[in-house]
Amino acid sequence: MALHRGGAVIHLYTGPTLPASEPALAAPGLRVLPPARHGDLFDTAIGAGDTVVLIDGVYHQAPALRHKEILAVMGRGATVVGAASIGALRAAELGPYGMAGIGSIYTAYVRGDIDGDDEVAVGQAPDGGFDALTWPLVNLRHVLDLAVNAEILDGVRAAGLLGGLRAVYYAQRTGAAVRAVCRRAGEEEFTRWLARQREQDPHFGDLKRTDALAAVRAALGGTAAARAVTGLPVGETTYFRRWSNAAVRERVDGVELSTEDRVVYQQVFDPAFRARWAAYLEHLSRHPADGEPGMPLAVRLARATGGHLSADQVFRPVLDLRDARTVALLLAGESAEDRRAVARYAEVLAAACRSRRGFCADAVRDDLALDLLMRVWGCSQEELDAQASARGLVRAAGAVAAAKRLVPGFLNESSRTEAAHAGR
Repeated sequence: MALHRGGAVIHLYTGPTLPASEPALAAPGLRVLPPARHGDLFDTAIGAGDTVVLIDGVYHQAPALRHKEILAVMGRGATVVGAASIGALRAAELGPYGMAGIGSIYTAYVRGDIDGDDEVAVGQAPDGGFDALTWPLVNLRHVLDLAVNAEILDGVRAAGLLGGLRAVYYAQRTGAAVRAVCRRAGEEEFTRWLARQREQDPHFGDLKRTDALAAVRAALGGTAAARAVTGLPVGETTYFRRWSNAAVRERVDGVELSTEDRVVYQQVFDPAFRARWAAYLEHLSRHPADGEPGMPLAVRLARATGGHLSADQVFRPVLDLRDARTVALLLAGESAEDRRAVARYAEVLAAACRSRRGFCADAVRDDLALDLLMRVWGCSQEELDAQASARGLVRAAGAVAAAKRLVPGFLNESSRTEAAHAGR
């Protein structure tokens, strides 16, 4: 683990702006990570006193990093600095809440000189290498300014070229596209000048790289003008809780597993989970998190309904899988074989997602999830609401949504079992 300033860690998220071959990334004190995506800042390796340097992030090929995720990590006591790319944009947006920005691109966002994410967006290689395949508009702006200073262009011609380049979709703004725009505008001299400059210096005009290196140096030197904001109110909406739950993972028996997958597996497949959910509600009643007096669940239930409804029908807490006590209670009946099954199911789902473009758990048909639940729970469709409620899944629709992640693995193992029986 990379350390700096007395044991704190610098977590650097970068990709196309500073590739893995960049010498500066070999400096002691850096934990270098790929471009940030939705869920990355829930990483428990990011602790109070650490610094997050946000340079690059994904947004087209995967869900983008949300603002609330940045606020949440700052609320945990980490310092967050942004520069060069999506980091500069987020720093300009979240400056009032404690995120700091470094570099001229950040400054341009703050001043309102630029305002779109297409200014820093680049097309990336599809092989996962995060190489930039296109020119970001903010770099082209800088190159045109340099050309004006060198008297290769005047201001009017530079503005005309910028308009033509801006009209090209960011993912198609390749070097060839830039040259084509310049040729159509009759700016052959500028094209030749730019080619000469880039032959002499491959990083010529790369303003994003300049700003990113400045942010890395500031973080390593402890001079990043950022402040940790502990206790920052994040507003834990249902969506935020869903994101944080999905990000919780733990290495168990040598395998990294999603805690949410493990809980859902128990909710669906463990016959004793109804009793476990009741015990969890009892725990919440006796140890409320809001500071109210604790009391036996039966007493609380009698006060709420007069005892006419079951506890699972009345009390439907939103799970927080970051809470170790909650996880321990819900997984109290989990076996080593259960964990192995969770790993197998997760791999089958991942393989299906890799082999079928656009496929994900949400794309699993509702009727397949319904069939799984009715088979495992031994109930009719009319009884599903009650069965789901007793397992903490609220109602049938919630159970179907949760069970979809299990369907590919369940069908795979069922088909194997049937084939084995047929072969006897």
